[in-house]
Amino acid sequence: MAAIQYKPTRMELSNLKKRLKTAVRGHKMMKDKRDELVRRFIVLARKNKELREQTEAKMAAAMQNFVLAKATMSNNEIEEALLYPARGIQVDAEKQNILSIPVPKLSMSTSEEIVYPYGFSSTSADLDGAVQAIAEALPLMLELAEVEKSTARLADEIEKTRRRVNALEYVMIPQYTEAIHSIQMKLDENERGNLSRLMKTKEMLQSQAQ
Repeated sequence: MAAIQYKPTRMELSNLKKRLKTAVRGHKMMKDKRDELVRRFIVLARKNKELREQTEAKMAAAMQNFVLAKATMSNNEIEEALLYPARGIQVDAEKQNILSIPVPKLSMSTSEEIVYPYGFSSTSADLDGAVQAIAEALPLMLELAEVEKSTARLADEIEKTRRRVNALEYVMIPQYTEAIHSIQMKLDENERGNLSRLMKTKEMLQSQAQ
């Protein structure tokens, strides 16, 4: 970033002091926002880990039941049994804000109970277990998708906020501080020069009066 251009005047000094004050206040606000984003990111990351473990456990149980079902049923029988859904599901996608950051909000509505769309006499009980496990995994998968996307959005915002904080802390604030110091020194130097000239003028007038 280029150095700040300024004129060594009292007006410029006053303007730079106002800008420095605004930059310091903005820096504090950005740091507070970054810290809160990191805190919420950690909470979501932990929740993401828990949901992923639960989802993987449910899907592993479903796959195990499917393998057992395939041992007693043919592929055609399994495909025919699962041709129709066990229950209707509707997924609604909305938006919510976390510290003014838009993140997804997913919700699912479904019937209360699973209705197995096949006859029990011609299918394996393991197939029932697989269908049940997938039904239990579905809301977890939906919540996992919501949390993972929210975590990614927060991670992006943390990086942007971190760059802004660093720009203020290591570039803008030092430049303003240096410019203010330089102007102050120049003004003090001019003031000393004016005072010296006034004293010399006074001495000359006094000597002439004698």
